Amino acid sequence: MELAYTQEEEEFRARLRAWLAEVLPTLPSRPDPLDWPARRAYDMDWQRRLHDAGYAGLHWPKDAGGQGATPTQHLIFLEETEAAGAPYVGAGFVGLLHAGPTIAAEGTSRQRARWLPPILRGEEVWCQGFSEPDAGSDLAALRTRAVRDGDTYVVTGSKIWTSHAEVADWCELLVRTDPEAPRHRGISWLALPMDAPGVTVRPLRTLAGSREFAELFLDEVRVPVGNRVGAENDGWRVTMVTLSFERGTAFVGEVVACRRTLRLLARRAQQNGCWDDATVRRRLGRLHAEFSALWRLIQWNVSEAAHGLRQGGTGVPGVGGSVFKLRYSHARQELYETAAAVLGPASLELSQEWALERLSSLSYTIAAGTSQIQRNIVAERILGLPKGR
Repeated sequence: MELAYTQEEEEFRARLRAWLAEVLPTLPSRPDPLDWPARRAYDMDWQRRLHDAGYAGLHWPKDAGGQGATPTQHLIFLEETEAAGAPYVGAGFVGLLHAGPTIAAEGTSRQRARWLPPILRGEEVWCQGFSEPDAGSDLAALRTRAVRDGDTYVVTGSKIWTSHAEVADWCELLVRTDPEAPRHRGISWLALPMDAPGVTVRPLRTLAGSREFAELFLDEVRVPVGNRVGAENDGWRVTMVTLSFERGTAFVGEVVACRRTLRLLARRAQQNGCWDDATVRRRLGRLHAEFSALWRLIQWNVSEAAHGLRQGGTGVPGVGGSVFKLRYSHARQELYETAAAVLGPASLELSQEWALERLSSLSYTIAAGTSQIQRNIVAERILGLPKGR
């Protein structure tokens, strides 16, 4: 793993900084964080600007429409955009960080040509239709059915916690195509058009009052067979590719943001007298070490993926992503617990952004795979321990 930046990488950083300094003052005001239609418009405007400047899909392969940048350049991009206060992927989260990389790795040339350019140009938004009311952590227990009828699948069932469904154009959807097969072997990965007849979206209000999740009901929805990514009944393997991206690299920008938040907390603590409390200093110091270690783990994970790509692999993150996801989820929760101690209840009430981040941090040990699931993956696939009965 290379921990030092080359001259070429530092030149890339300088060009990016100059572009950010020029474009960020021209952005419109940020919308209400709870208004997802407005946030979609804002986020897609930013994505179009990235695309026009040559920064969209920076680390995606060139044959997938990306720039073919090195993983280190991608990390520099995330460092600099966060430091400058630039928008993050927002409503484009699933398309840019989950579905898009999965299609790039597993899709046909036709599928790549159809779906990847609109994601990169900020024209289409994706949501994730994986979890079901009785199939969350045990995702292989999903029961949404897809019955083959000529050149289409007829899909019936329901999903829950479908990220960004109310503003999405497409959904990465897991369905059961062979109910008689062992449950991990009868699943397929489909691209569902959200405007198809029979699709109903019911937004869910979170603890923070936002509606970025929804219930998704599918009543005999017809999906072309050509929208299947991977072979029929091979969807579990394709899903592991999606989850590898979700756990391995999708939270990278958030780690950069957390490090920035931590620096802000340290300054606030020095200003309001909390710095005199040895317990607060100890917590901030430990969090600094925690997020520094997480950043090094990210570098290791992306270096591993890049090495695999050079050796003829897919560039899909490995099981190290589960180690990262497990530690990051708990570190983020502790960060905002510490923020509450430093800022005090009154300050949290006055700042909607801080309050929303505090509440959303509670979900991270569940979202993208619970901490219990990550511990099982680490135990079985890294430590080689036997599966529990």
